[in-house]
Amino acid sequence: MFGIDVLRLLVTVADTGSFTRAAARLDYTQSAVSRRIAALEKQAGGPLFERLARGVRLTPAGQALHRHAVEVLAQLASAEHEMAAIHAGLGGRLRVGAFATANISLVPAALRAFVRSRPDVEVVAAEGRSGELMRRLAEGALDLAVVSDYPSGLPSVDAVTTEMLLEDELFVVLPRDHRLAGSGMVDLRELRDETWLQDVSVDRPMMLAEVCDRAGFTPKRITRIAEWTGKFGYAAAGLGVALVPSLATRAVPAELAVCRLGGLAPSRTVHVALPATPLPAALALRDLLQEAVPRDALG
Repeated sequence: MFGIDVLRLLVTVADTGSFTRAAARLDYTQSAVSRRIAALEKQAGGPLFERLARGVRLTPAGQALHRHAVEVLAQLASAEHEMAAIHAGLGGRLRVGAFATANISLVPAALRAFVRSRPDVEVVAAEGRSGELMRRLAEGALDLAVVSDYPSGLPSVDAVTTEMLLEDELFVVLPRDHRLAGSGMVDLRELRDETWLQDVSVDRPMMLAEVCDRAGFTPKRITRIAEWTGKFGYAAAGLGVALVPSLATRAVPAELAVCRLGGLAPSRTVHVALPATPLPAALALRDLLQEAVPRDALG
């Protein structure tokens, strides 16, 4: 109903107690102030100021409108400040998604540096599978995601761009009492008779199947375990072996041995994904993720 400029004029006239002083403060002419206040009073349905011998003062109706005008102008100033902070990457909210093993060390290291340098940005973290994270980016529910092509490929999603962070070698974890646990390096073909602990994907053949095929065998038994803690628990109990990306090795319990797979070692790629128009804060976090990549994991 009332424009922002005329509300600002009302507050200035009330603060100065004079059309003339308000005109000087706002760089208007005195006649322009008088005309605009008269038009506002007509719009409001009655007088907003009492005209006195030495200036003006608010009427009861003017006091009511002045109270609301002050609130509106304060909210607008707050919104302008918040928008400026968001555009500078120094405020607002940043919604960050990542797959499970990226949250072991890579993402926390980058976020630690981020929150230290930009403490006024509210970081909201979410964990999920890469396909789900990519869809959430496309839908506008995330501002940045760390995603991977393991175990079932990196989907292509409209309006989302990806940039590779690292190539991440996969190891195998074995129970400490396994016959091959002490070697440090295992030929994948020596594990042809093992039970493998793995997810099952309907999107495409699993990396495990592809890697074993290159080694000349098909896994005889696969136990489906979705979470890494479960895989580690089963492996520690001697119920199977599992492929583990190097980013996850810091979380491997002491009951397990981590072994390389030599020339047959598979790898995955890890990417940072952004929407078509990323937030400045998201770009800042992307740079910090690049700095947080382990130097021996660059591929």
